[in-house]
Amino acid sequence: MTRSWSSCPEPGASLAGELRRLLPDLRAPIGDDRRVLVGFDRGGWSPALFKHMAAAGFDVLTWRKGRVDPVDDAEFAKHTLIDEAGRTHTWTLADTMVDLSIDDKGSTFTIRQVTRRDDKDAHGKDGKQVHVLTTRTDLDAADVMYRMGSRWRLENAFRYGRMHLDLDSHDAYAVSDDDPDRMVPNPARKKTYANVVAARTRYDDAAARADQALLAARTPSPGTTVVITNADHDAITADQRAAETALTAAEAVHQDTPTRLPLREVNPGQQVLETQTKLLTHAIKIAAFNTTTALARDLRIHTGYAKAGNEAHTLIRQVLTHSGNIDPDLEGRTLTIRLDPMPTRRATSAIAQLCEHLTATETVYPDTDLVLRYEIKTHR
Repeated sequence: MTRSWSSCPEPGASLAGELRRLLPDLRAPIGDDRRVLVGFDRGGWSPALFKHMAAAGFDVLTWRKGRVDPVDDAEFAKHTLIDEAGRTHTWTLADTMVDLSIDDKGSTFTIRQVTRRDDKDAHGKDGKQVHVLTTRTDLDAADVMYRMGSRWRLENAFRYGRMHLDLDSHDAYAVSDDDPDRMVPNPARKKTYANVVAARTRYDDAAARADQALLAARTPSPGTTVVITNADHDAITADQRAAETALTAAEAVHQDTPTRLPLREVNPGQQVLETQTKLLTHAIKIAAFNTTTALARDLRIHTGYAKAGNEAHTLIRQVLTHSGNIDPDLEGRTLTIRLDPMPTRRATSAIAQLCEHLTATETVYPDTDLVLRYEIKTHR
C-alpha cells in the first residue's frame, strides 16, 4: 500500500540529509518493525545513507549515480509485468549485486542493481543502460523497474496539483521568526570557491607559458649553445610561482571559510510563513488528488469509455463539480447520489457504467449504516 506523507524541510536542506533526519518521523506512524520502501531521485545519492536506512528498517529504491561500467550482455533477459490498469510492460533487464564505496577506507555496501537496457536504435546500436538500486531482494526485476518508473507519478501529481488544485497558492499569510540558530549555507563560500577557480586558471595559464618559454630556451638553433642560469630560470618561472602562491592563498581562505553559519549571521530577522495551515490544506488537496486519480483509474478499467486514456481525469473533474441530488433513504438504509446528465450522451453512458461499479462496492457512508448508491439521469 502506498501512503502519502508530507514534511516541510528547512530551506537549502539536501535530500540525503533530510532523509536521514526524517527516518524516525517516518517510522513513528508505522509503529512497528515493518520495513518501508523509500523511493527517491539521484538527489538523495549517498551509499552511506543507503546502509544507514537499511539498518534502520527502510528499503532503498533509487537511480544509480555516476559513471558505471556496462553490464555484460549475457546478464540480460526479457521481463514482463502487467500493471493495475491491465497494461503490459516489457523490459530487457539484468539483475545483479554490486558493491558501493561508502568511505575512504575501502568500506563497501552491497546492494541489488537492476539494469534496464534500451532496445537497439535504427543503426543497430545497443541502447544505453540505466541502473536502479534497491535493498529489496524479494521483488521481481520487472516490479523493481516498474516501481522506480512510477516515481514519476510524484512529478505528475505536483504538476496536476499546480494546474488544478492551486498547490502553490498561499493558504495563509501569517509569519513567524525563523530559528536564528539554524545552520544555513554560508554564501561567502561561493565567492571563495570562485576565487579558487580563477586562481587555478591563472596558475594553469602561467604554467603553460613557463613551459613554453623553458622549452624554447632549452632548444636553441642548431650550432648554438645556451646556458640557462638559475636567474634565467627564476625569471622565466616568476609568473608561475606568483600564480602558485596566489592559488595556495585562495585555497587556504576557502578552506578556512565555514561551510554553514547560524542564520542570525547570514540573514538576521528572517521570517517564514506559517506551516500548519499549509500542511492541512496540502492534506486536503492530496486527498482530492487521490480521489480523482482513483476514479479516473476506475473509469479506464471498468467502463467502455473509448477515450478514457486521454480524457479520464478531465471527465472526472467535470463529474466532481457536476450538479445532482443526494437522496437518503433511512428505511432502506441507502444514500443515493443521483447526478444530472452530462453534456454528451457518450460521457453520460461512461459515468453510468462507473456508477454501477461504485455501487457494487457497497460502500457505507462514514458514521452511518447507509450504503452508498450512485446513479446518473439519462438524456431525454
